[in-house]
Amino acid sequence: MADIITKDIDILEDGLLYCYPDILKILLKDKTTGKNILWATKDYERNGEGFEEYAEIQMYCITGLFATEIQPRATKPKEIQTMRIKTKAEVFTPCWICNEQNNLIDDAWFGRKNVFNTPYGQSWVTTSDPIVFDDTRTWKQYVDSKRLEITCGEAPYLVSRYDAASGAYLPVLQRIGLLDRKLRVVCENCNDENEWYKWAIRAFQSVYGYEFQGDSLLIARENLFYTFIDYYKYKFGTAPSLDKLKKIANIISWNIWQMDGLTCTVPYSCHSVEVRDRQASLFDDGTVECKPCPGCEKNDMFSHNGIYCKIKDWRDNSPLLYVSILQRRKSK
Repeated sequence: MADIITKDIDILEDGLLYCYPDILKILLKDKTTGKNILWATKDYERNGEGFEEYAEIQMYCITGLFATEIQPRATKPKEIQTMRIKTKAEVFTPCWICNEQNNLIDDAWFGRKNVFNTPYGQSWVTTSDPIVFDDTRTWKQYVDSKRLEITCGEAPYLVSRYDAASGAYLPVLQRIGLLDRKLRVVCENCNDENEWYKWAIRAFQSVYGYEFQGDSLLIARENLFYTFIDYYKYKFGTAPSLDKLKKIANIISWNIWQMDGLTCTVPYSCHSVEVRDRQASLFDDGTVECKPCPGCEKNDMFSHNGIYCKIKDWRDNSPLLYVSILQRRKSK
């Protein structure tokens, strides 16, 4: 099978399509609608039909003549970065800050500080010895513990192939993402390839993230996909099979999903409804009034008429509405 070097932070979709057939189709899929994810940004409308804000991202829009259209924020022109800050409040956190915040999560989980690395200013020193677990907190429990990055952008808190702010590439042993840490633990505890793959799958099934803008979402999915390849190569010195890659890509397309975080729905799916006046005269057809989505009108998370987003509970192997998790928490 073909292979490519992944140290360039801008993953070209042409290369992905050439090296890994069918993977790009999976990474473009919206599991809630069964269609492709939306652009959900006006940044590409200059290219014409198919690039509109409300349009699905099609294969031809990101390959061939348009293969360089989608780029990580760090490689975008400064004027586009500034525009997205103003219009979408898009600001990516430097890797050293992501690391310190991720460390706080692990400090709480392990009950001790600096488990994976020790911060030093705007850098860190990686712990060289294997991560220590005990009978009450096992490595398998750590791998299975769920993590969510909200409004994830390119997913810098989950995986750190590069510093999202500067664009600097990070070697595998220096990575600090929440999924990176799980995969490090898997590498340290599984030498058999089948066992490693089993727990790598569980690591991917345990991390979630959502994003509104389709270009950032696709980059996030690609970053997770190539993270799997990087760790597989690091552990076994060869590229994983296409079957393994398809399974990982399917998990990613479920767990890293497109959503309006204010409504828990597919972007732009809330809509106004025509309501006919039932008190109309016998001699006319009645007055038709357009009423907005009740959830949007009342700012009520649980009464939108848009398409509520689905995620997957991998332990039950069944989909569920993301908003149902918030409903359960509200009722407690």
